[in-house]
Amino acid sequence: MTTGPAPGQHPGLPDWLRPVEEAARTITVHELTRFMPPEDADPRVGAVLMLFGEGPDGPDLLLTERSHTMRSHPGQVSFPGGSLDPGETVREAALREAWEEVGLDGSGVEVFAELPPLWLPPSNFAVTPVLAWWREPGAVSVVSPDEVHAVYRVPLSELQDPAHRITVRGPSGWVSPGFLIGEEHDVILWGFTAGIISRLFEHLGWLEDLPDAPERDLPDYMLKWDRRLPDVVPNTEFEQRRRR
Repeated sequence: MTTGPAPGQHPGLPDWLRPVEEAARTITVHELTRFMPPEDADPRVGAVLMLFGEGPDGPDLLLTERSHTMRSHPGQVSFPGGSLDPGETVREAALREAWEEVGLDGSGVEVFAELPPLWLPPSNFAVTPVLAWWREPGAVSVVSPDEVHAVYRVPLSELQDPAHRITVRGPSGWVSPGFLIGEEHDVILWGFTAGIISRLFEHLGWLEDLPDAPERDLPDYMLKWDRRLPDVVPNTEFEQRRRR
């Protein structure tokens, strides 16, 4: 059910998505990550599309599984996205990348918010998550097999189910929250994308922190790319705030 928006709210969003709209206004980089772009980093700039839809199994998120043969992050589950082209905004880049990767028709998508830019030290990438509502869902599929292995619409209820929650220890020793997705729940969602989902959903009260979730090893095809985390000191208040 959708009701009229309150002052300051984006029109046309379903009621269940209103808390996400509000959270995007209140959450800071300190609740999302240990790293924000330093002033002297001169990072590459990118954007990802966090697209909320409503399918046969209720509210969901659009995710892609990267090609297993890519040179960087092979097989990782991620949001559609990539680097900004010259002159693009983050919103334009997120929608363009989704069109190029999975054929998403941007005319049926309503962008309603952005999260703070998040810094990935190994690649010196500053990535802005762009939040959107899939107002008019259409067909999506693998458009670029060199980039995308599979496309998923993952119900939020499955991401919230403790039975599908895991932790993953990456090659550098960093421990990430994770989820098991796909029809057989055998595809590992971890790393940057899982971190955004888990921390935003925790902020919303949609997830509880599960530090004792079972640990899963990454499949071999994900280990072909092992860029060690550089010796970078966290520059946000992420850890202090999680201990409160």
